Amino acid sequence: MSPTGTRPEADGQVRDAVRGNWVDRRAPAFARPYLRLSRADRPIGTWLLLLPCWWGLLLAMAADGRAGWFDLWIFAGCGVGAFLMRGAGCTWNDITDRHIDASVARTASRPIPSGQVTTRRALGWAVIQCLVAFGILVTFPVTAIGLGVLSLLPVAIYPFAKRFTWWPQVFLGIAFNWGALLAWTAHSGTLGLPAVLLYLSGMAWTLFYDTIYAHQDKEDDALIGVKSTARLFGDAATPRWLTGFLVIAVALMAGAVALAVPQGAFARLGLLIAGPWAFGWHMLWQMRKLDLNDNDRLLMLFRANRDAGLLPVLFFAIALLV
Repeated sequence: MSPTGTRPEADGQVRDAVRGNWVDRRAPAFARPYLRLSRADRPIGTWLLLLPCWWGLLLAMAADGRAGWFDLWIFAGCGVGAFLMRGAGCTWNDITDRHIDASVARTASRPIPSGQVTTRRALGWAVIQCLVAFGILVTFPVTAIGLGVLSLLPVAIYPFAKRFTWWPQVFLGIAFNWGALLAWTAHSGTLGLPAVLLYLSGMAWTLFYDTIYAHQDKEDDALIGVKSTARLFGDAATPRWLTGFLVIAVALMAGAVALAVPQGAFARLGLLIAGPWAFGWHMLWQMRKLDLNDNDRLLMLFRANRDAGLLPVLFFAIALLV
């Protein structure tokens, strides 16, 4: 436990940030609190928001066999947009959780509870990030723009979910995997069933990795009454639940591939189906390394999900060449 207003880390560094990250080493001093609010010192969240976007885009391209310069813009725009919207969402999360964060050892060093930035300035920073992201969104087709605007609803609700449900990870999954729907639609112009299955696969994946992440805070969360799947399942049942999320994530992604691949394109199907296969093996590796009472191991496994999510990107991209 850490009292409000203290800085557990030297020079304003956030406790669970990547050591030696570029924000702490190279960013101008005036910008560091705002970049820390955006989690620029912890890039894993941007990856976890971005990867479902790339899944949706690449699978849509594999489904209709079309690839153009605009797809390159969707690919890049999703990258910048993921950075901005992850930053805006994290800033909003820190505003709503500022009193909770001050009472949890891992989060007391964040910019608001540690006094690096005021709540009003943090809110202004969140608005700026949303506006810049909206500037990118309006370059996409109208249906994709509508989906992007609608995504603000789960982003706004998520920080409060841990107060009223044992399943806040579901709300995180709703928000973090929205890009699978948006990017598919940005390419194809309409929303398809494969994109929905891909989205649901991502939600199961989020339940997998964020339950691992939440086990870091289970003792502090119990003291202050914050709910999570880690507390709900407990140490004994968590491995069984994680296995279930793994199976669901892989099965739904495989289903998305099966529905998306053109009839008779067996070589493309083989490469596409290797995506969920490799994805599942990586999560299985995480299960074998799991130690629910080793916070360093939990954080390492959580961050390893960047590589898990990149595996479908790799195989989906290769499939486009067939």
